[in-house]
Amino acid sequence: MTVQPDSRDLIHAVARIHARILGLVCAVIGGAGLFTMTAWLVVKGGPTVGPHLQLLGQYFYGYQVTWAGCFVGFFYGALVGGAVGWIIGTVYNSVVDLRR
Repeated sequence: MTVQPDSRDLIHAVARIHARILGLVCAVIGGAGLFTMTAWLVVKGGPTVGPHLQLLGQYFYGYQVTWAGCFVGFFYGALVGGAVGWIIGTVYNSVVDLRR
């Protein structure tokens, strides 16, 4: 089966990703994920609340496993998630451009 030249152009046009949209989606997922994990541990409570998640405070200034930390975590999760999503989309598009 041979691929028509017009079909090949269509395949390459569809294969690209919008890096900014992927960054936005990853930002929402990252922020909501860290917010949810922090809120879950705060609600769960206990003698030591989230010792492993508290270690993120070493990297994210102001982050703690508290209700205020939920919002700080949302910000940092969105920031890191957005950056990672944008980088993945940009690298992917670069690879797609090399295949042409």
